[in-house]
Amino acid sequence: MELAKNFIENIISSVAITDILDIAIVTFIIYKVIGFIRETRAEQLAKGLLFLVAVMLLSSAMHLYTLHWMLSSLMTIGLIAVVVIFQPELRRALEHLGRSRISNVLSEVDKEEAKHMIGQMVEAVSNMSASRTGALIVIEREISLNDIVETGTVIDAAVSEQMLGNIFYEGAPLHDGALIIRGDRLYAAGCVLPLTQNKALNKELGTRHRAGIGITENSDALVIIVSEETGIISVAQNGKLTRFLDSKKIEKMLLSIYLDESGAKLPAKVFGFLDITKLFKGVKDAEK
Repeated sequence: MELAKNFIENIISSVAITDILDIAIVTFIIYKVIGFIRETRAEQLAKGLLFLVAVMLLSSAMHLYTLHWMLSSLMTIGLIAVVVIFQPELRRALEHLGRSRISNVLSEVDKEEAKHMIGQMVEAVSNMSASRTGALIVIEREISLNDIVETGTVIDAAVSEQMLGNIFYEGAPLHDGALIIRGDRLYAAGCVLPLTQNKALNKELGTRHRAGIGITENSDALVIIVSEETGIISVAQNGKLTRFLDSKKIEKMLLSIYLDESGAKLPAKVFGFLDITKLFKGVKDAEK
């Protein structure tokens, strides 16, 4: 027991904060790569590459020189082919990394004001659903959408049910584009959003839904979509679409966004799933 205790104490004392940070970064990168593979066409390709690598290692162990040479050459060419085949996905990933982050605009919204604003938004969305008025409402969060704002018209107006109804009224000049909400303001209307390249989507989904999904693939925005044909309310987030929502579910989503982030500083979760402050505290406690 004493030997095991000394062994554990030696390991803990030899681990520095930089070592933990290094492991955390590598873990995060692997996590993101696996997530990227699962969400794109790369999943089947990854399985094929793993199979080829296994065969190549086996051919080397069994001294099958010709087969090993052929597979090694194929792997070299294959890396170039991967870049060509998955150029759209890699481009979206780099665009996501390159997008500038702004201060958490939702943290500047007062809670009572947020509740009133949410009530106005829910009422407007409910009315548009009942009247089958198409709507595309983008709620900006931490990632700046300035490049999207530039494609539309800045209005910088207070959030109200009447303003939302007027913007998406069929005869209004800006009704065809997307509305960007920044903080507690209707910031820009008539904006053009990038369309998703996801080929697996339901063929019944039109341009409005594909645009709503597209912007969430490149940002952390939440998008509320009202179908002009059916009046169905949908929400797009993180490249996923949730359909057939009612006003209560929309209200719950908005409350979770505004009230969880309102009045609070940005969390210390640098890697999304890893709280660095708690990690450092645990290391210090172990050293003591």
